[in-house]
Parts: sequence; structure tokens; C-alpha cells
Amino acid sequence: MSDNTASTSGEQERSELRADCSNCFGLCCVALPFTASADFPVDKAAGTPCGNLLADFRCGIHSRLRNEGFAGCVTFDCFGAGQRVSQHTFGGTDWRRAPDTARAMFDSFAVMRQLHELLWYLTEALELARPRELREELRGAHERVERLTGHSAEALVALDPNSLRDEINPLLLRTSELAREGLPRSGVDHRGADLLGADLGDADLRGASLRGACLIGARLTGADLRTADVIGADMRGAYLGGADLRGSLFLTQPQVNAALGDARTGLPDTVSRPAHW
Repeated sequence: MSDNTASTSGEQERSELRADCSNCFGLCCVALPFTASADFPVDKAAGTPCGNLLADFRCGIHSRLRNEGFAGCVTFDCFGAGQRVSQHTFGGTDWRRAPDTARAMFDSFAVMRQLHELLWYLTEALELARPRELREELRGAHERVERLTGHSAEALVALDPNSLRDEINPLLLRTSELAREGLPRSGVDHRGADLLGADLGDADLRGASLRGACLIGARLTGADLRTADVIGADMRGAYLGGADLRGSLFLTQPQVNAALGDARTGLPDTVSRPAHW
């Protein structure tokens, strides 16, 4: 498969991994719990509809979520799991019309979200992979996860996404190592590092590993994160003003949503610039 073909295929697959709230039954607004904190102004139990959820499954305060104290809603992204469960797993029948399906729908949504996140990483890995053998392994893993997303609600709930993630993570790691091989900072390993509030302004982090690093509140002003592996990095409140994340590996929309950037922040085409920037 040529690089152009892989890129086109990746974009087509990503279109299914982006949230489409117009085809979802407000699952994230019902299935997930939240606790009064800096991210939410009130407590809400899992399976209980948010007070802002309207009859048409839209959010009544969507345009002012941050001002109303619901920053956690702005940060969250379901990777397209909401519409997949709503329209495919449950065939377009919502939990209000069929309340007996509600529990299964909410539980399967939580699993589907993890499967779709894995598909996001595998889609990018397929574009990065150079050796044919590695690409074949990645394609096999991608097809396996894709098949799982087509399971019934009962089969989805019986899955163990954490075990699946543990199986696939070494493959993603190998892809990352090969993609960063020979880059300026490829030997810099901040994997799982506690960089809470760290001053990394103007740092050259090209090719560095920031996998699972805690970057909460870190200052990354003007930092060069091109080709840095940021899978699983916690970027809540990290300031990315003027930082360059173009070509960073495994960057997701929730990470970008949780950070603080500006018009100068460079982002890859796979994610969107948040409105609050």
C-alpha cells in the first residue's frame, strides 16, 4: 500500500471515529458519572440524564458549557462510539423509547469508546509503519478490533478492553520507536514521567517519548513536539501557546481539548483547534 493510499484510507476510517452528536442518543450525557469539581458544578450518577439534556438528545447549554462550569464536557470525546452504539448496536432505537435497553446501551457505550480509541491509534500506526511485517500485524490488530465493534451489546459488555489494550500496546510502542528512530531527541524517554507544572518552554522534544506522562499544568510555550510520542499523556491545563505539535504521534482530540493553546499552536490535521483557544 502506498503512503498516499494509506493516508486516504486513514482519513476515511477517522471519519467514523469522530463524534457525531446528531446521530447519538446523548449517551455521554447519561451513561457517565461526574463529580462536583473544577470540571463539573454538580454530582451526577452513572445512568442518570444530565439536567441539561434536552428531549432531542442535544445539550441545552452547549454554547456556554465552560461558562456554566462544565469544562469536563468540553474536554470529553467519544471517538464516535456514541453514534456507533446508537445507530448500529441498537439499530436507532433510543433508551427513552425502549427503557429496558438503557442499562445495556450505557454499558456497551463505555466499552465501545475504548475500542474506538484503540482504532484511532491503530489507524495512525498503520500510516506510520514502515516494515511490511509490522504493517501486517497492525492491520490484523485493526481488523480484530473492528470486528469487536460489531458485536451485540451483550458481547460488548462481556469484553475486557484493558486486556485488549495491553495486547496491542506493545505493537503501538514498536511502531512509535521505529517512527522516531534517528530523530534528534529519539533517546529522550519521559515515559510516565511526573512533569506536573514543569517549565518546558521552548524545549526541543522532537522524537522524545512522553507516553503516559503527567503534563498537567505544564508550560510548553514554544516547545517543539513534532514527532514526539504523546500517547496517553495527561495534558489537562498544559499551556501550548506557540508550541508545535504538527506530526506528534498519537495525539487525540481529548488531549487537545484539555490543554490551553492559542492561534500560534501548530496542530496535525487529525485534530481540530478547540473553540476555547
